[in-house]
Amino acid sequence: MADHLGMATQLAGNAVRFGWYSGINWLAGRAPSRARGVGAGEQEARYVPERPVPPRAELMADLRDLFRRDAELVRDGLAAADGGEPAAGLIDHMTRLGVMFRDLPDAAKRRRSRDATTVTTLAAEAGVPDYFAQDFHFQKGGYLGEESARIYDVQVETLFYGSAAAMRREALRPIWSHLEGRDQRGACLLDVACGTGRLLREIRLAFPGLRLAGIDLSPAYIEEAKRHLRGLRPVNLSAANAETLPFADASQDIVTTVFLFHELPPDVRRTVAGEMARVLKPGGLLVFIDSLQMGDRPGWDGLLEAFPHRFHEPYYRHYAIDDLDAVFTAAGLAAVSWWPSFLSKVIVRRKV
Repeated sequence: MADHLGMATQLAGNAVRFGWYSGINWLAGRAPSRARGVGAGEQEARYVPERPVPPRAELMADLRDLFRRDAELVRDGLAAADGGEPAAGLIDHMTRLGVMFRDLPDAAKRRRSRDATTVTTLAAEAGVPDYFAQDFHFQKGGYLGEESARIYDVQVETLFYGSAAAMRREALRPIWSHLEGRDQRGACLLDVACGTGRLLREIRLAFPGLRLAGIDLSPAYIEEAKRHLRGLRPVNLSAANAETLPFADASQDIVTTVFLFHELPPDVRRTVAGEMARVLKPGGLLVFIDSLQMGDRPGWDGLLEAFPHRFHEPYYRHYAIDDLDAVFTAAGLAAVSWWPSFLSKVIVRRKV
């Protein structure tokens, strides 16, 4: 039976999230300047892209479409009406926001000086690849610090005006379609670069019997994922490199990955695509979510052009023009479908 009340609740909740994080986004944009004593009209100059940028009305219309699809997941019983948020409470949320805001002045300094090296010591201790040993988004500790893991979710929701969770949940419908009519207790799903475990939490709530695993290069993010998944059926989490996935050939029915490829060098993207294909069973499904690419929405290309100028994303420019169809085809992953999802895109492929 369709849950129309849950759908309405989810729509209302997403409207509140949008308003809340839009306000935080506005405050975050002003905080570094206030800390430096910069007056109104003297904000640091922003990069002006040469490519077209969509009008705000078009962005908002597309965001409303995303929130509608998200609410339809609740209507159809594929997502929790509360968005799958852990019951951390308002105090915990405000504490994390406080940590983020306290770091904003220093983050602005790192951006102005193009300093992406606060992670150096942590990277040496963790033994991660060189491409991971930098401060993505100029955040302190890169993706290896405990503070970074603690505030990542509020940062990404602030960046996307409260839509990051809805973009991630776009993975749920193709997963459901792949599992329809099957006993999910016998199926395995691996989330590659699982980060703080938000997608895994959504999947666990929607598919309680599924065998779930997640890997991430950052031990700190794995620990944060464990906290987000607390109280649910156990998920196999481990710190590991996606270039050499610690899983047997043809062992996974589904592989998911969210916002990973734009932070990988071109050769590593191809290696990781090959690894994901290797661990998938014949007929297995890859559900891929990452940033839009140039040409996906030509009128939005200016947003993609500006992104790496605002944030430390050294591999983003190449990602934006990379031929992902060729990458996945070469790995033995045939096209099923793809669609734009606000500022991201969803790609579904099947193991040949």
